[in-house]
Amino acid sequence: MGRKLYIKQKIFSIGEKFTVYDEHERPQYHVQGSFMQIPKSFKILNQREEEIATITKKIFSWLPKFYVDIRNNPQIIIDKELTFFKAKYHISAEGIEVQGNWWDMDFQVIRHGRAIADINKRWFTFGDTYEVNVLDEKYEEIIISLVIAIDCVKEDQNNNAVN
Repeated sequence: MGRKLYIKQKIFSIGEKFTVYDEHERPQYHVQGSFMQIPKSFKILNQREEEIATITKKIFSWLPKFYVDIRNNPQIIIDKELTFFKAKYHISAEGIEVQGNWWDMDFQVIRHGRAIADINKRWFTFGDTYEVNVLDEKYEEIIISLVIAIDCVKEDQNNNAVN
């Protein structure tokens, strides 16, 4: 069955700080951003305020590139590929891939051919939200870090499209 976590849509448009909740609306993770800092980065903290991951946007790169450093795990890199029609990104992570439409937050996280999470956009009483269904709890920190990084990439793309 796994464990369900919830992230409000457009988390970075609200501000640079937000919380990830469980199904009982109890805080599970906190994300803190660096509004004016270069390079732009986000820290993910657990309930004990321990840093579990950092997401950093590389500056001085021809195409956008994001690094996701998760404690005790190999680094994940999300970089934009050159295409003519729409934004396309590649996720480099040891043994981990994303299948589905991650631009619309409807995808699975796969590790060595086995699903470890399902992510879907849902409507709840507290607004438009991403439901993160963690199928294998030992990968929870990787999963929540990857989902937040993908949302950060999407928000960056939206901000650049406006400018």
